[in-house]
Amino acid sequence: MSAQMPAMRSTEQLREKWMKPEVITGSEILLRSLLLEGVECVFGYPGGAVLYIYDAMYGFDDFHHLLTRHEQGAIHAADGYARASGKVGVCIATSGPGATNTVTGIATAYMDSVPLVVITGNVATSLIGTDAFQEADITGITMPITKHSYLVRDAADLPRVIHEAFHIANSGRKGPVLIDIPKDVSAQKVTFEPAQSVDLRGYHPTVVPNRLQLDKLVAAVSKAERPVILAGGGVIYSGGHESLYEFVNRSGIPVTTTLLGLGSFPSGHDLWMGMPGMHGTYTANQAIQQADLLICIGARFDDRVTGRLDGFAPYAKIVHIDIDPAEIGKNVKTDIPIVGDVKTVLDMLNPVVGYSSKADAWRAQIISWKQEKPYKYIDSEEDGLKPQWVIELLNDTTQGEAIVTTDVGQHQMWTAQYYKFNHPRSFITSGGLGTMGFGFPAAIGAQMAHPDRLVISINGDGGMQMCAQELAICAINKIPVKIVVINNQVLGMVRQWQELIYDNRYSHIDLAGSPDFVKLAEAYGVKGLRASSKEEAEQAWQEALDTDGPVLVEFVVRKEENVYPMVPQGSTIDQMLMGDCE
Repeated sequence: MSAQMPAMRSTEQLREKWMKPEVITGSEILLRSLLLEGVECVFGYPGGAVLYIYDAMYGFDDFHHLLTRHEQGAIHAADGYARASGKVGVCIATSGPGATNTVTGIATAYMDSVPLVVITGNVATSLIGTDAFQEADITGITMPITKHSYLVRDAADLPRVIHEAFHIANSGRKGPVLIDIPKDVSAQKVTFEPAQSVDLRGYHPTVVPNRLQLDKLVAAVSKAERPVILAGGGVIYSGGHESLYEFVNRSGIPVTTTLLGLGSFPSGHDLWMGMPGMHGTYTANQAIQQADLLICIGARFDDRVTGRLDGFAPYAKIVHIDIDPAEIGKNVKTDIPIVGDVKTVLDMLNPVVGYSSKADAWRAQIISWKQEKPYKYIDSEEDGLKPQWVIELLNDTTQGEAIVTTDVGQHQMWTAQYYKFNHPRSFITSGGLGTMGFGFPAAIGAQMAHPDRLVISINGDGGMQMCAQELAICAINKIPVKIVVINNQVLGMVRQWQELIYDNRYSHIDLAGSPDFVKLAEAYGVKGLRASSKEEAEQAWQEALDTDGPVLVEFVVRKEENVYPMVPQGSTIDQMLMGDCE
């Protein structure tokens, strides 16, 4: 198998092929049902409780499975596939430790509203509750971090359950759904009849908003002198990026995009202010704090965005547009609540919203701040290779057109600051949970979703070691991810906090004993390169781009470099540490 997956038969062709009722096993029903949902690739790792399922894959050419080297790698890859494609990601794990190894990935997807269907095996139904070998109550364990869970006790229910799971995962506020299948159910033989429809009593997410609330928003825009749009990941998940672009151009309202919202609005637009919050731009944070109208679209007022809540946007009337009514008013008091699908809401607003004519001075102020206070850093030869410069190199050589995944830490923030995203689903990162080990396997999933796109995985030297074993599947399957390791030999973000907040008390952050990443890559059969100067960096990165197949490039950077600006916890977002430049 390679990153270019074999051509699949269409769901219509498969449905016609399987139209005639047939007695087959629960495992065969599972695989057929997944294909009827349009699943292109499943990421997984076998074990005793799912052996019937894996046996059903044998010789089943229409079904494509990628064997990862760890269940956490499988679920992060499925997550990356979902974020990059907009489709539901699917992974399979066995019972007990296999299932529990997916928990971090489930929580990651839940926090960031990513549609996944996670299939786990379990012990036979007769053994459930007996503490049998490799038994774990995975439905109970994951109940707080899934949209819904199924424990399937009859194979005849599998077509309905799978159809419902995909509907739940990819509708409303998207998220992970767990399907737990006992071993005897996967072996049970029943008549297969594909699911035709779905009707879940009590589950009907509000898509179309209340028209009166939209009228209030339109009136507020006409009166505002300092309006701001705060756009989040919900814009991307709804497919509403073009509608947002039209809304901004019609209204003339400056826009800031959260970490997960990067790419929902083109970074080169005059009215884009950058990212807000703890490591956001001076312009975005000042604009929010001085705004008289704040329109939050598909974001949930995360604490890394708001800073101290009692000092957040103190002068602003708050409008909150979100498909999840539970988020509205949860963290920030909302004056105009609008529940609905973001794209639908914006498409209803665009014909009626007017230009914010009272905000001319405000727009001029935004442009002035952007010119006076951009992201910047001191770049001197004495300091060696700077990580910010490395990210700029990646951006300049790809013109911001790559799909970029990151792990979590300083490199994540530098990527958000210095890589200029212009398209949705081009920045894939763990936002809410902040999961180390996420970035590299997520890049594999993104590459499987887009085999012809350039995919760059940017990692720290800490996070890279958490799922480094997935280098094997890049080599074996010729998955051409370009893997970047920003190596400062330290847990960088922890070191930064210990420097600035804990009075330089550096405690257990030294990663100097990490492996030689070049040799590690080569041990797995992946080309490895290293750079510690600008000249070496340019040469190594160009060689990586010119190489067919996966490449790991280790950039050895200055250990003491910090991410600025920074808003210390407990501060309002305009109380920013600007760093050595100011």
